[in-house]
Amino acid sequence: MIDTADRQEKKRLSMVRSQLEVRGIRNPAVLKAFRKVPRHLFVPPEYRSKAYQDRPLPIGRGQTISQPYMVAVMVEDAELGPDSRVLEIGTGSGYQTALLAEIADQVYSIERIDWLARRAKELLRKSGYDKVHVRTGDGTLGWPEQAPFDAILVSAGSPSIPQPLTDQLSLGGRLVIPLQDFQIQTLEIITRTESGIRRERKEPCSFVPLIGEHGWKE
Repeated sequence: MIDTADRQEKKRLSMVRSQLEVRGIRNPAVLKAFRKVPRHLFVPPEYRSKAYQDRPLPIGRGQTISQPYMVAVMVEDAELGPDSRVLEIGTGSGYQTALLAEIADQVYSIERIDWLARRAKELLRKSGYDKVHVRTGDGTLGWPEQAPFDAILVSAGSPSIPQPLTDQLSLGGRLVIPLQDFQIQTLEIITRTESGIRRERKEPCSFVPLIGEHGWKE
């Protein structure tokens, strides 16, 4: 059966209820964004029937669109508001980028794979997200000319905290990042304070590796 727009919307709303709300996602702005952004448009056509399942999906070049629940956890942990400036490391499909744009004021996103960056930029433009800025580059270096950021979300696992990213946080800003092992990580929240940084460990997770000068080597 071909999925119509109505069927996709029903799947999307069901995803929010069964995968996010029942597992503790409570932020109204986050839930509203997930109800609105059509995840199926951010996956390759051959995977669109699986777009609202509780799983990551391939998007090409060895990369994935993350499990909806994990995306929701990261976006909620960022504690964004309507005036927030946010930096995303790992644009990927552009799905999380669109979610961030539904909540924050300005969204900057870096993708190291140019093919993915160009595809995401075009899809975001067609979807009306004009306040999103996407570029190709080494995400571990951040985007210093646009700093400071109220939040930085890293959609790849890093062996350690990239110093340029903490340097580009505003006071009180939060870095949400998977840390430690190459394949299995722990999600952590790094908050910049007047006396340095404060670390909070969250749940286990599994992301593709963060490649770059301050991440894993290619």
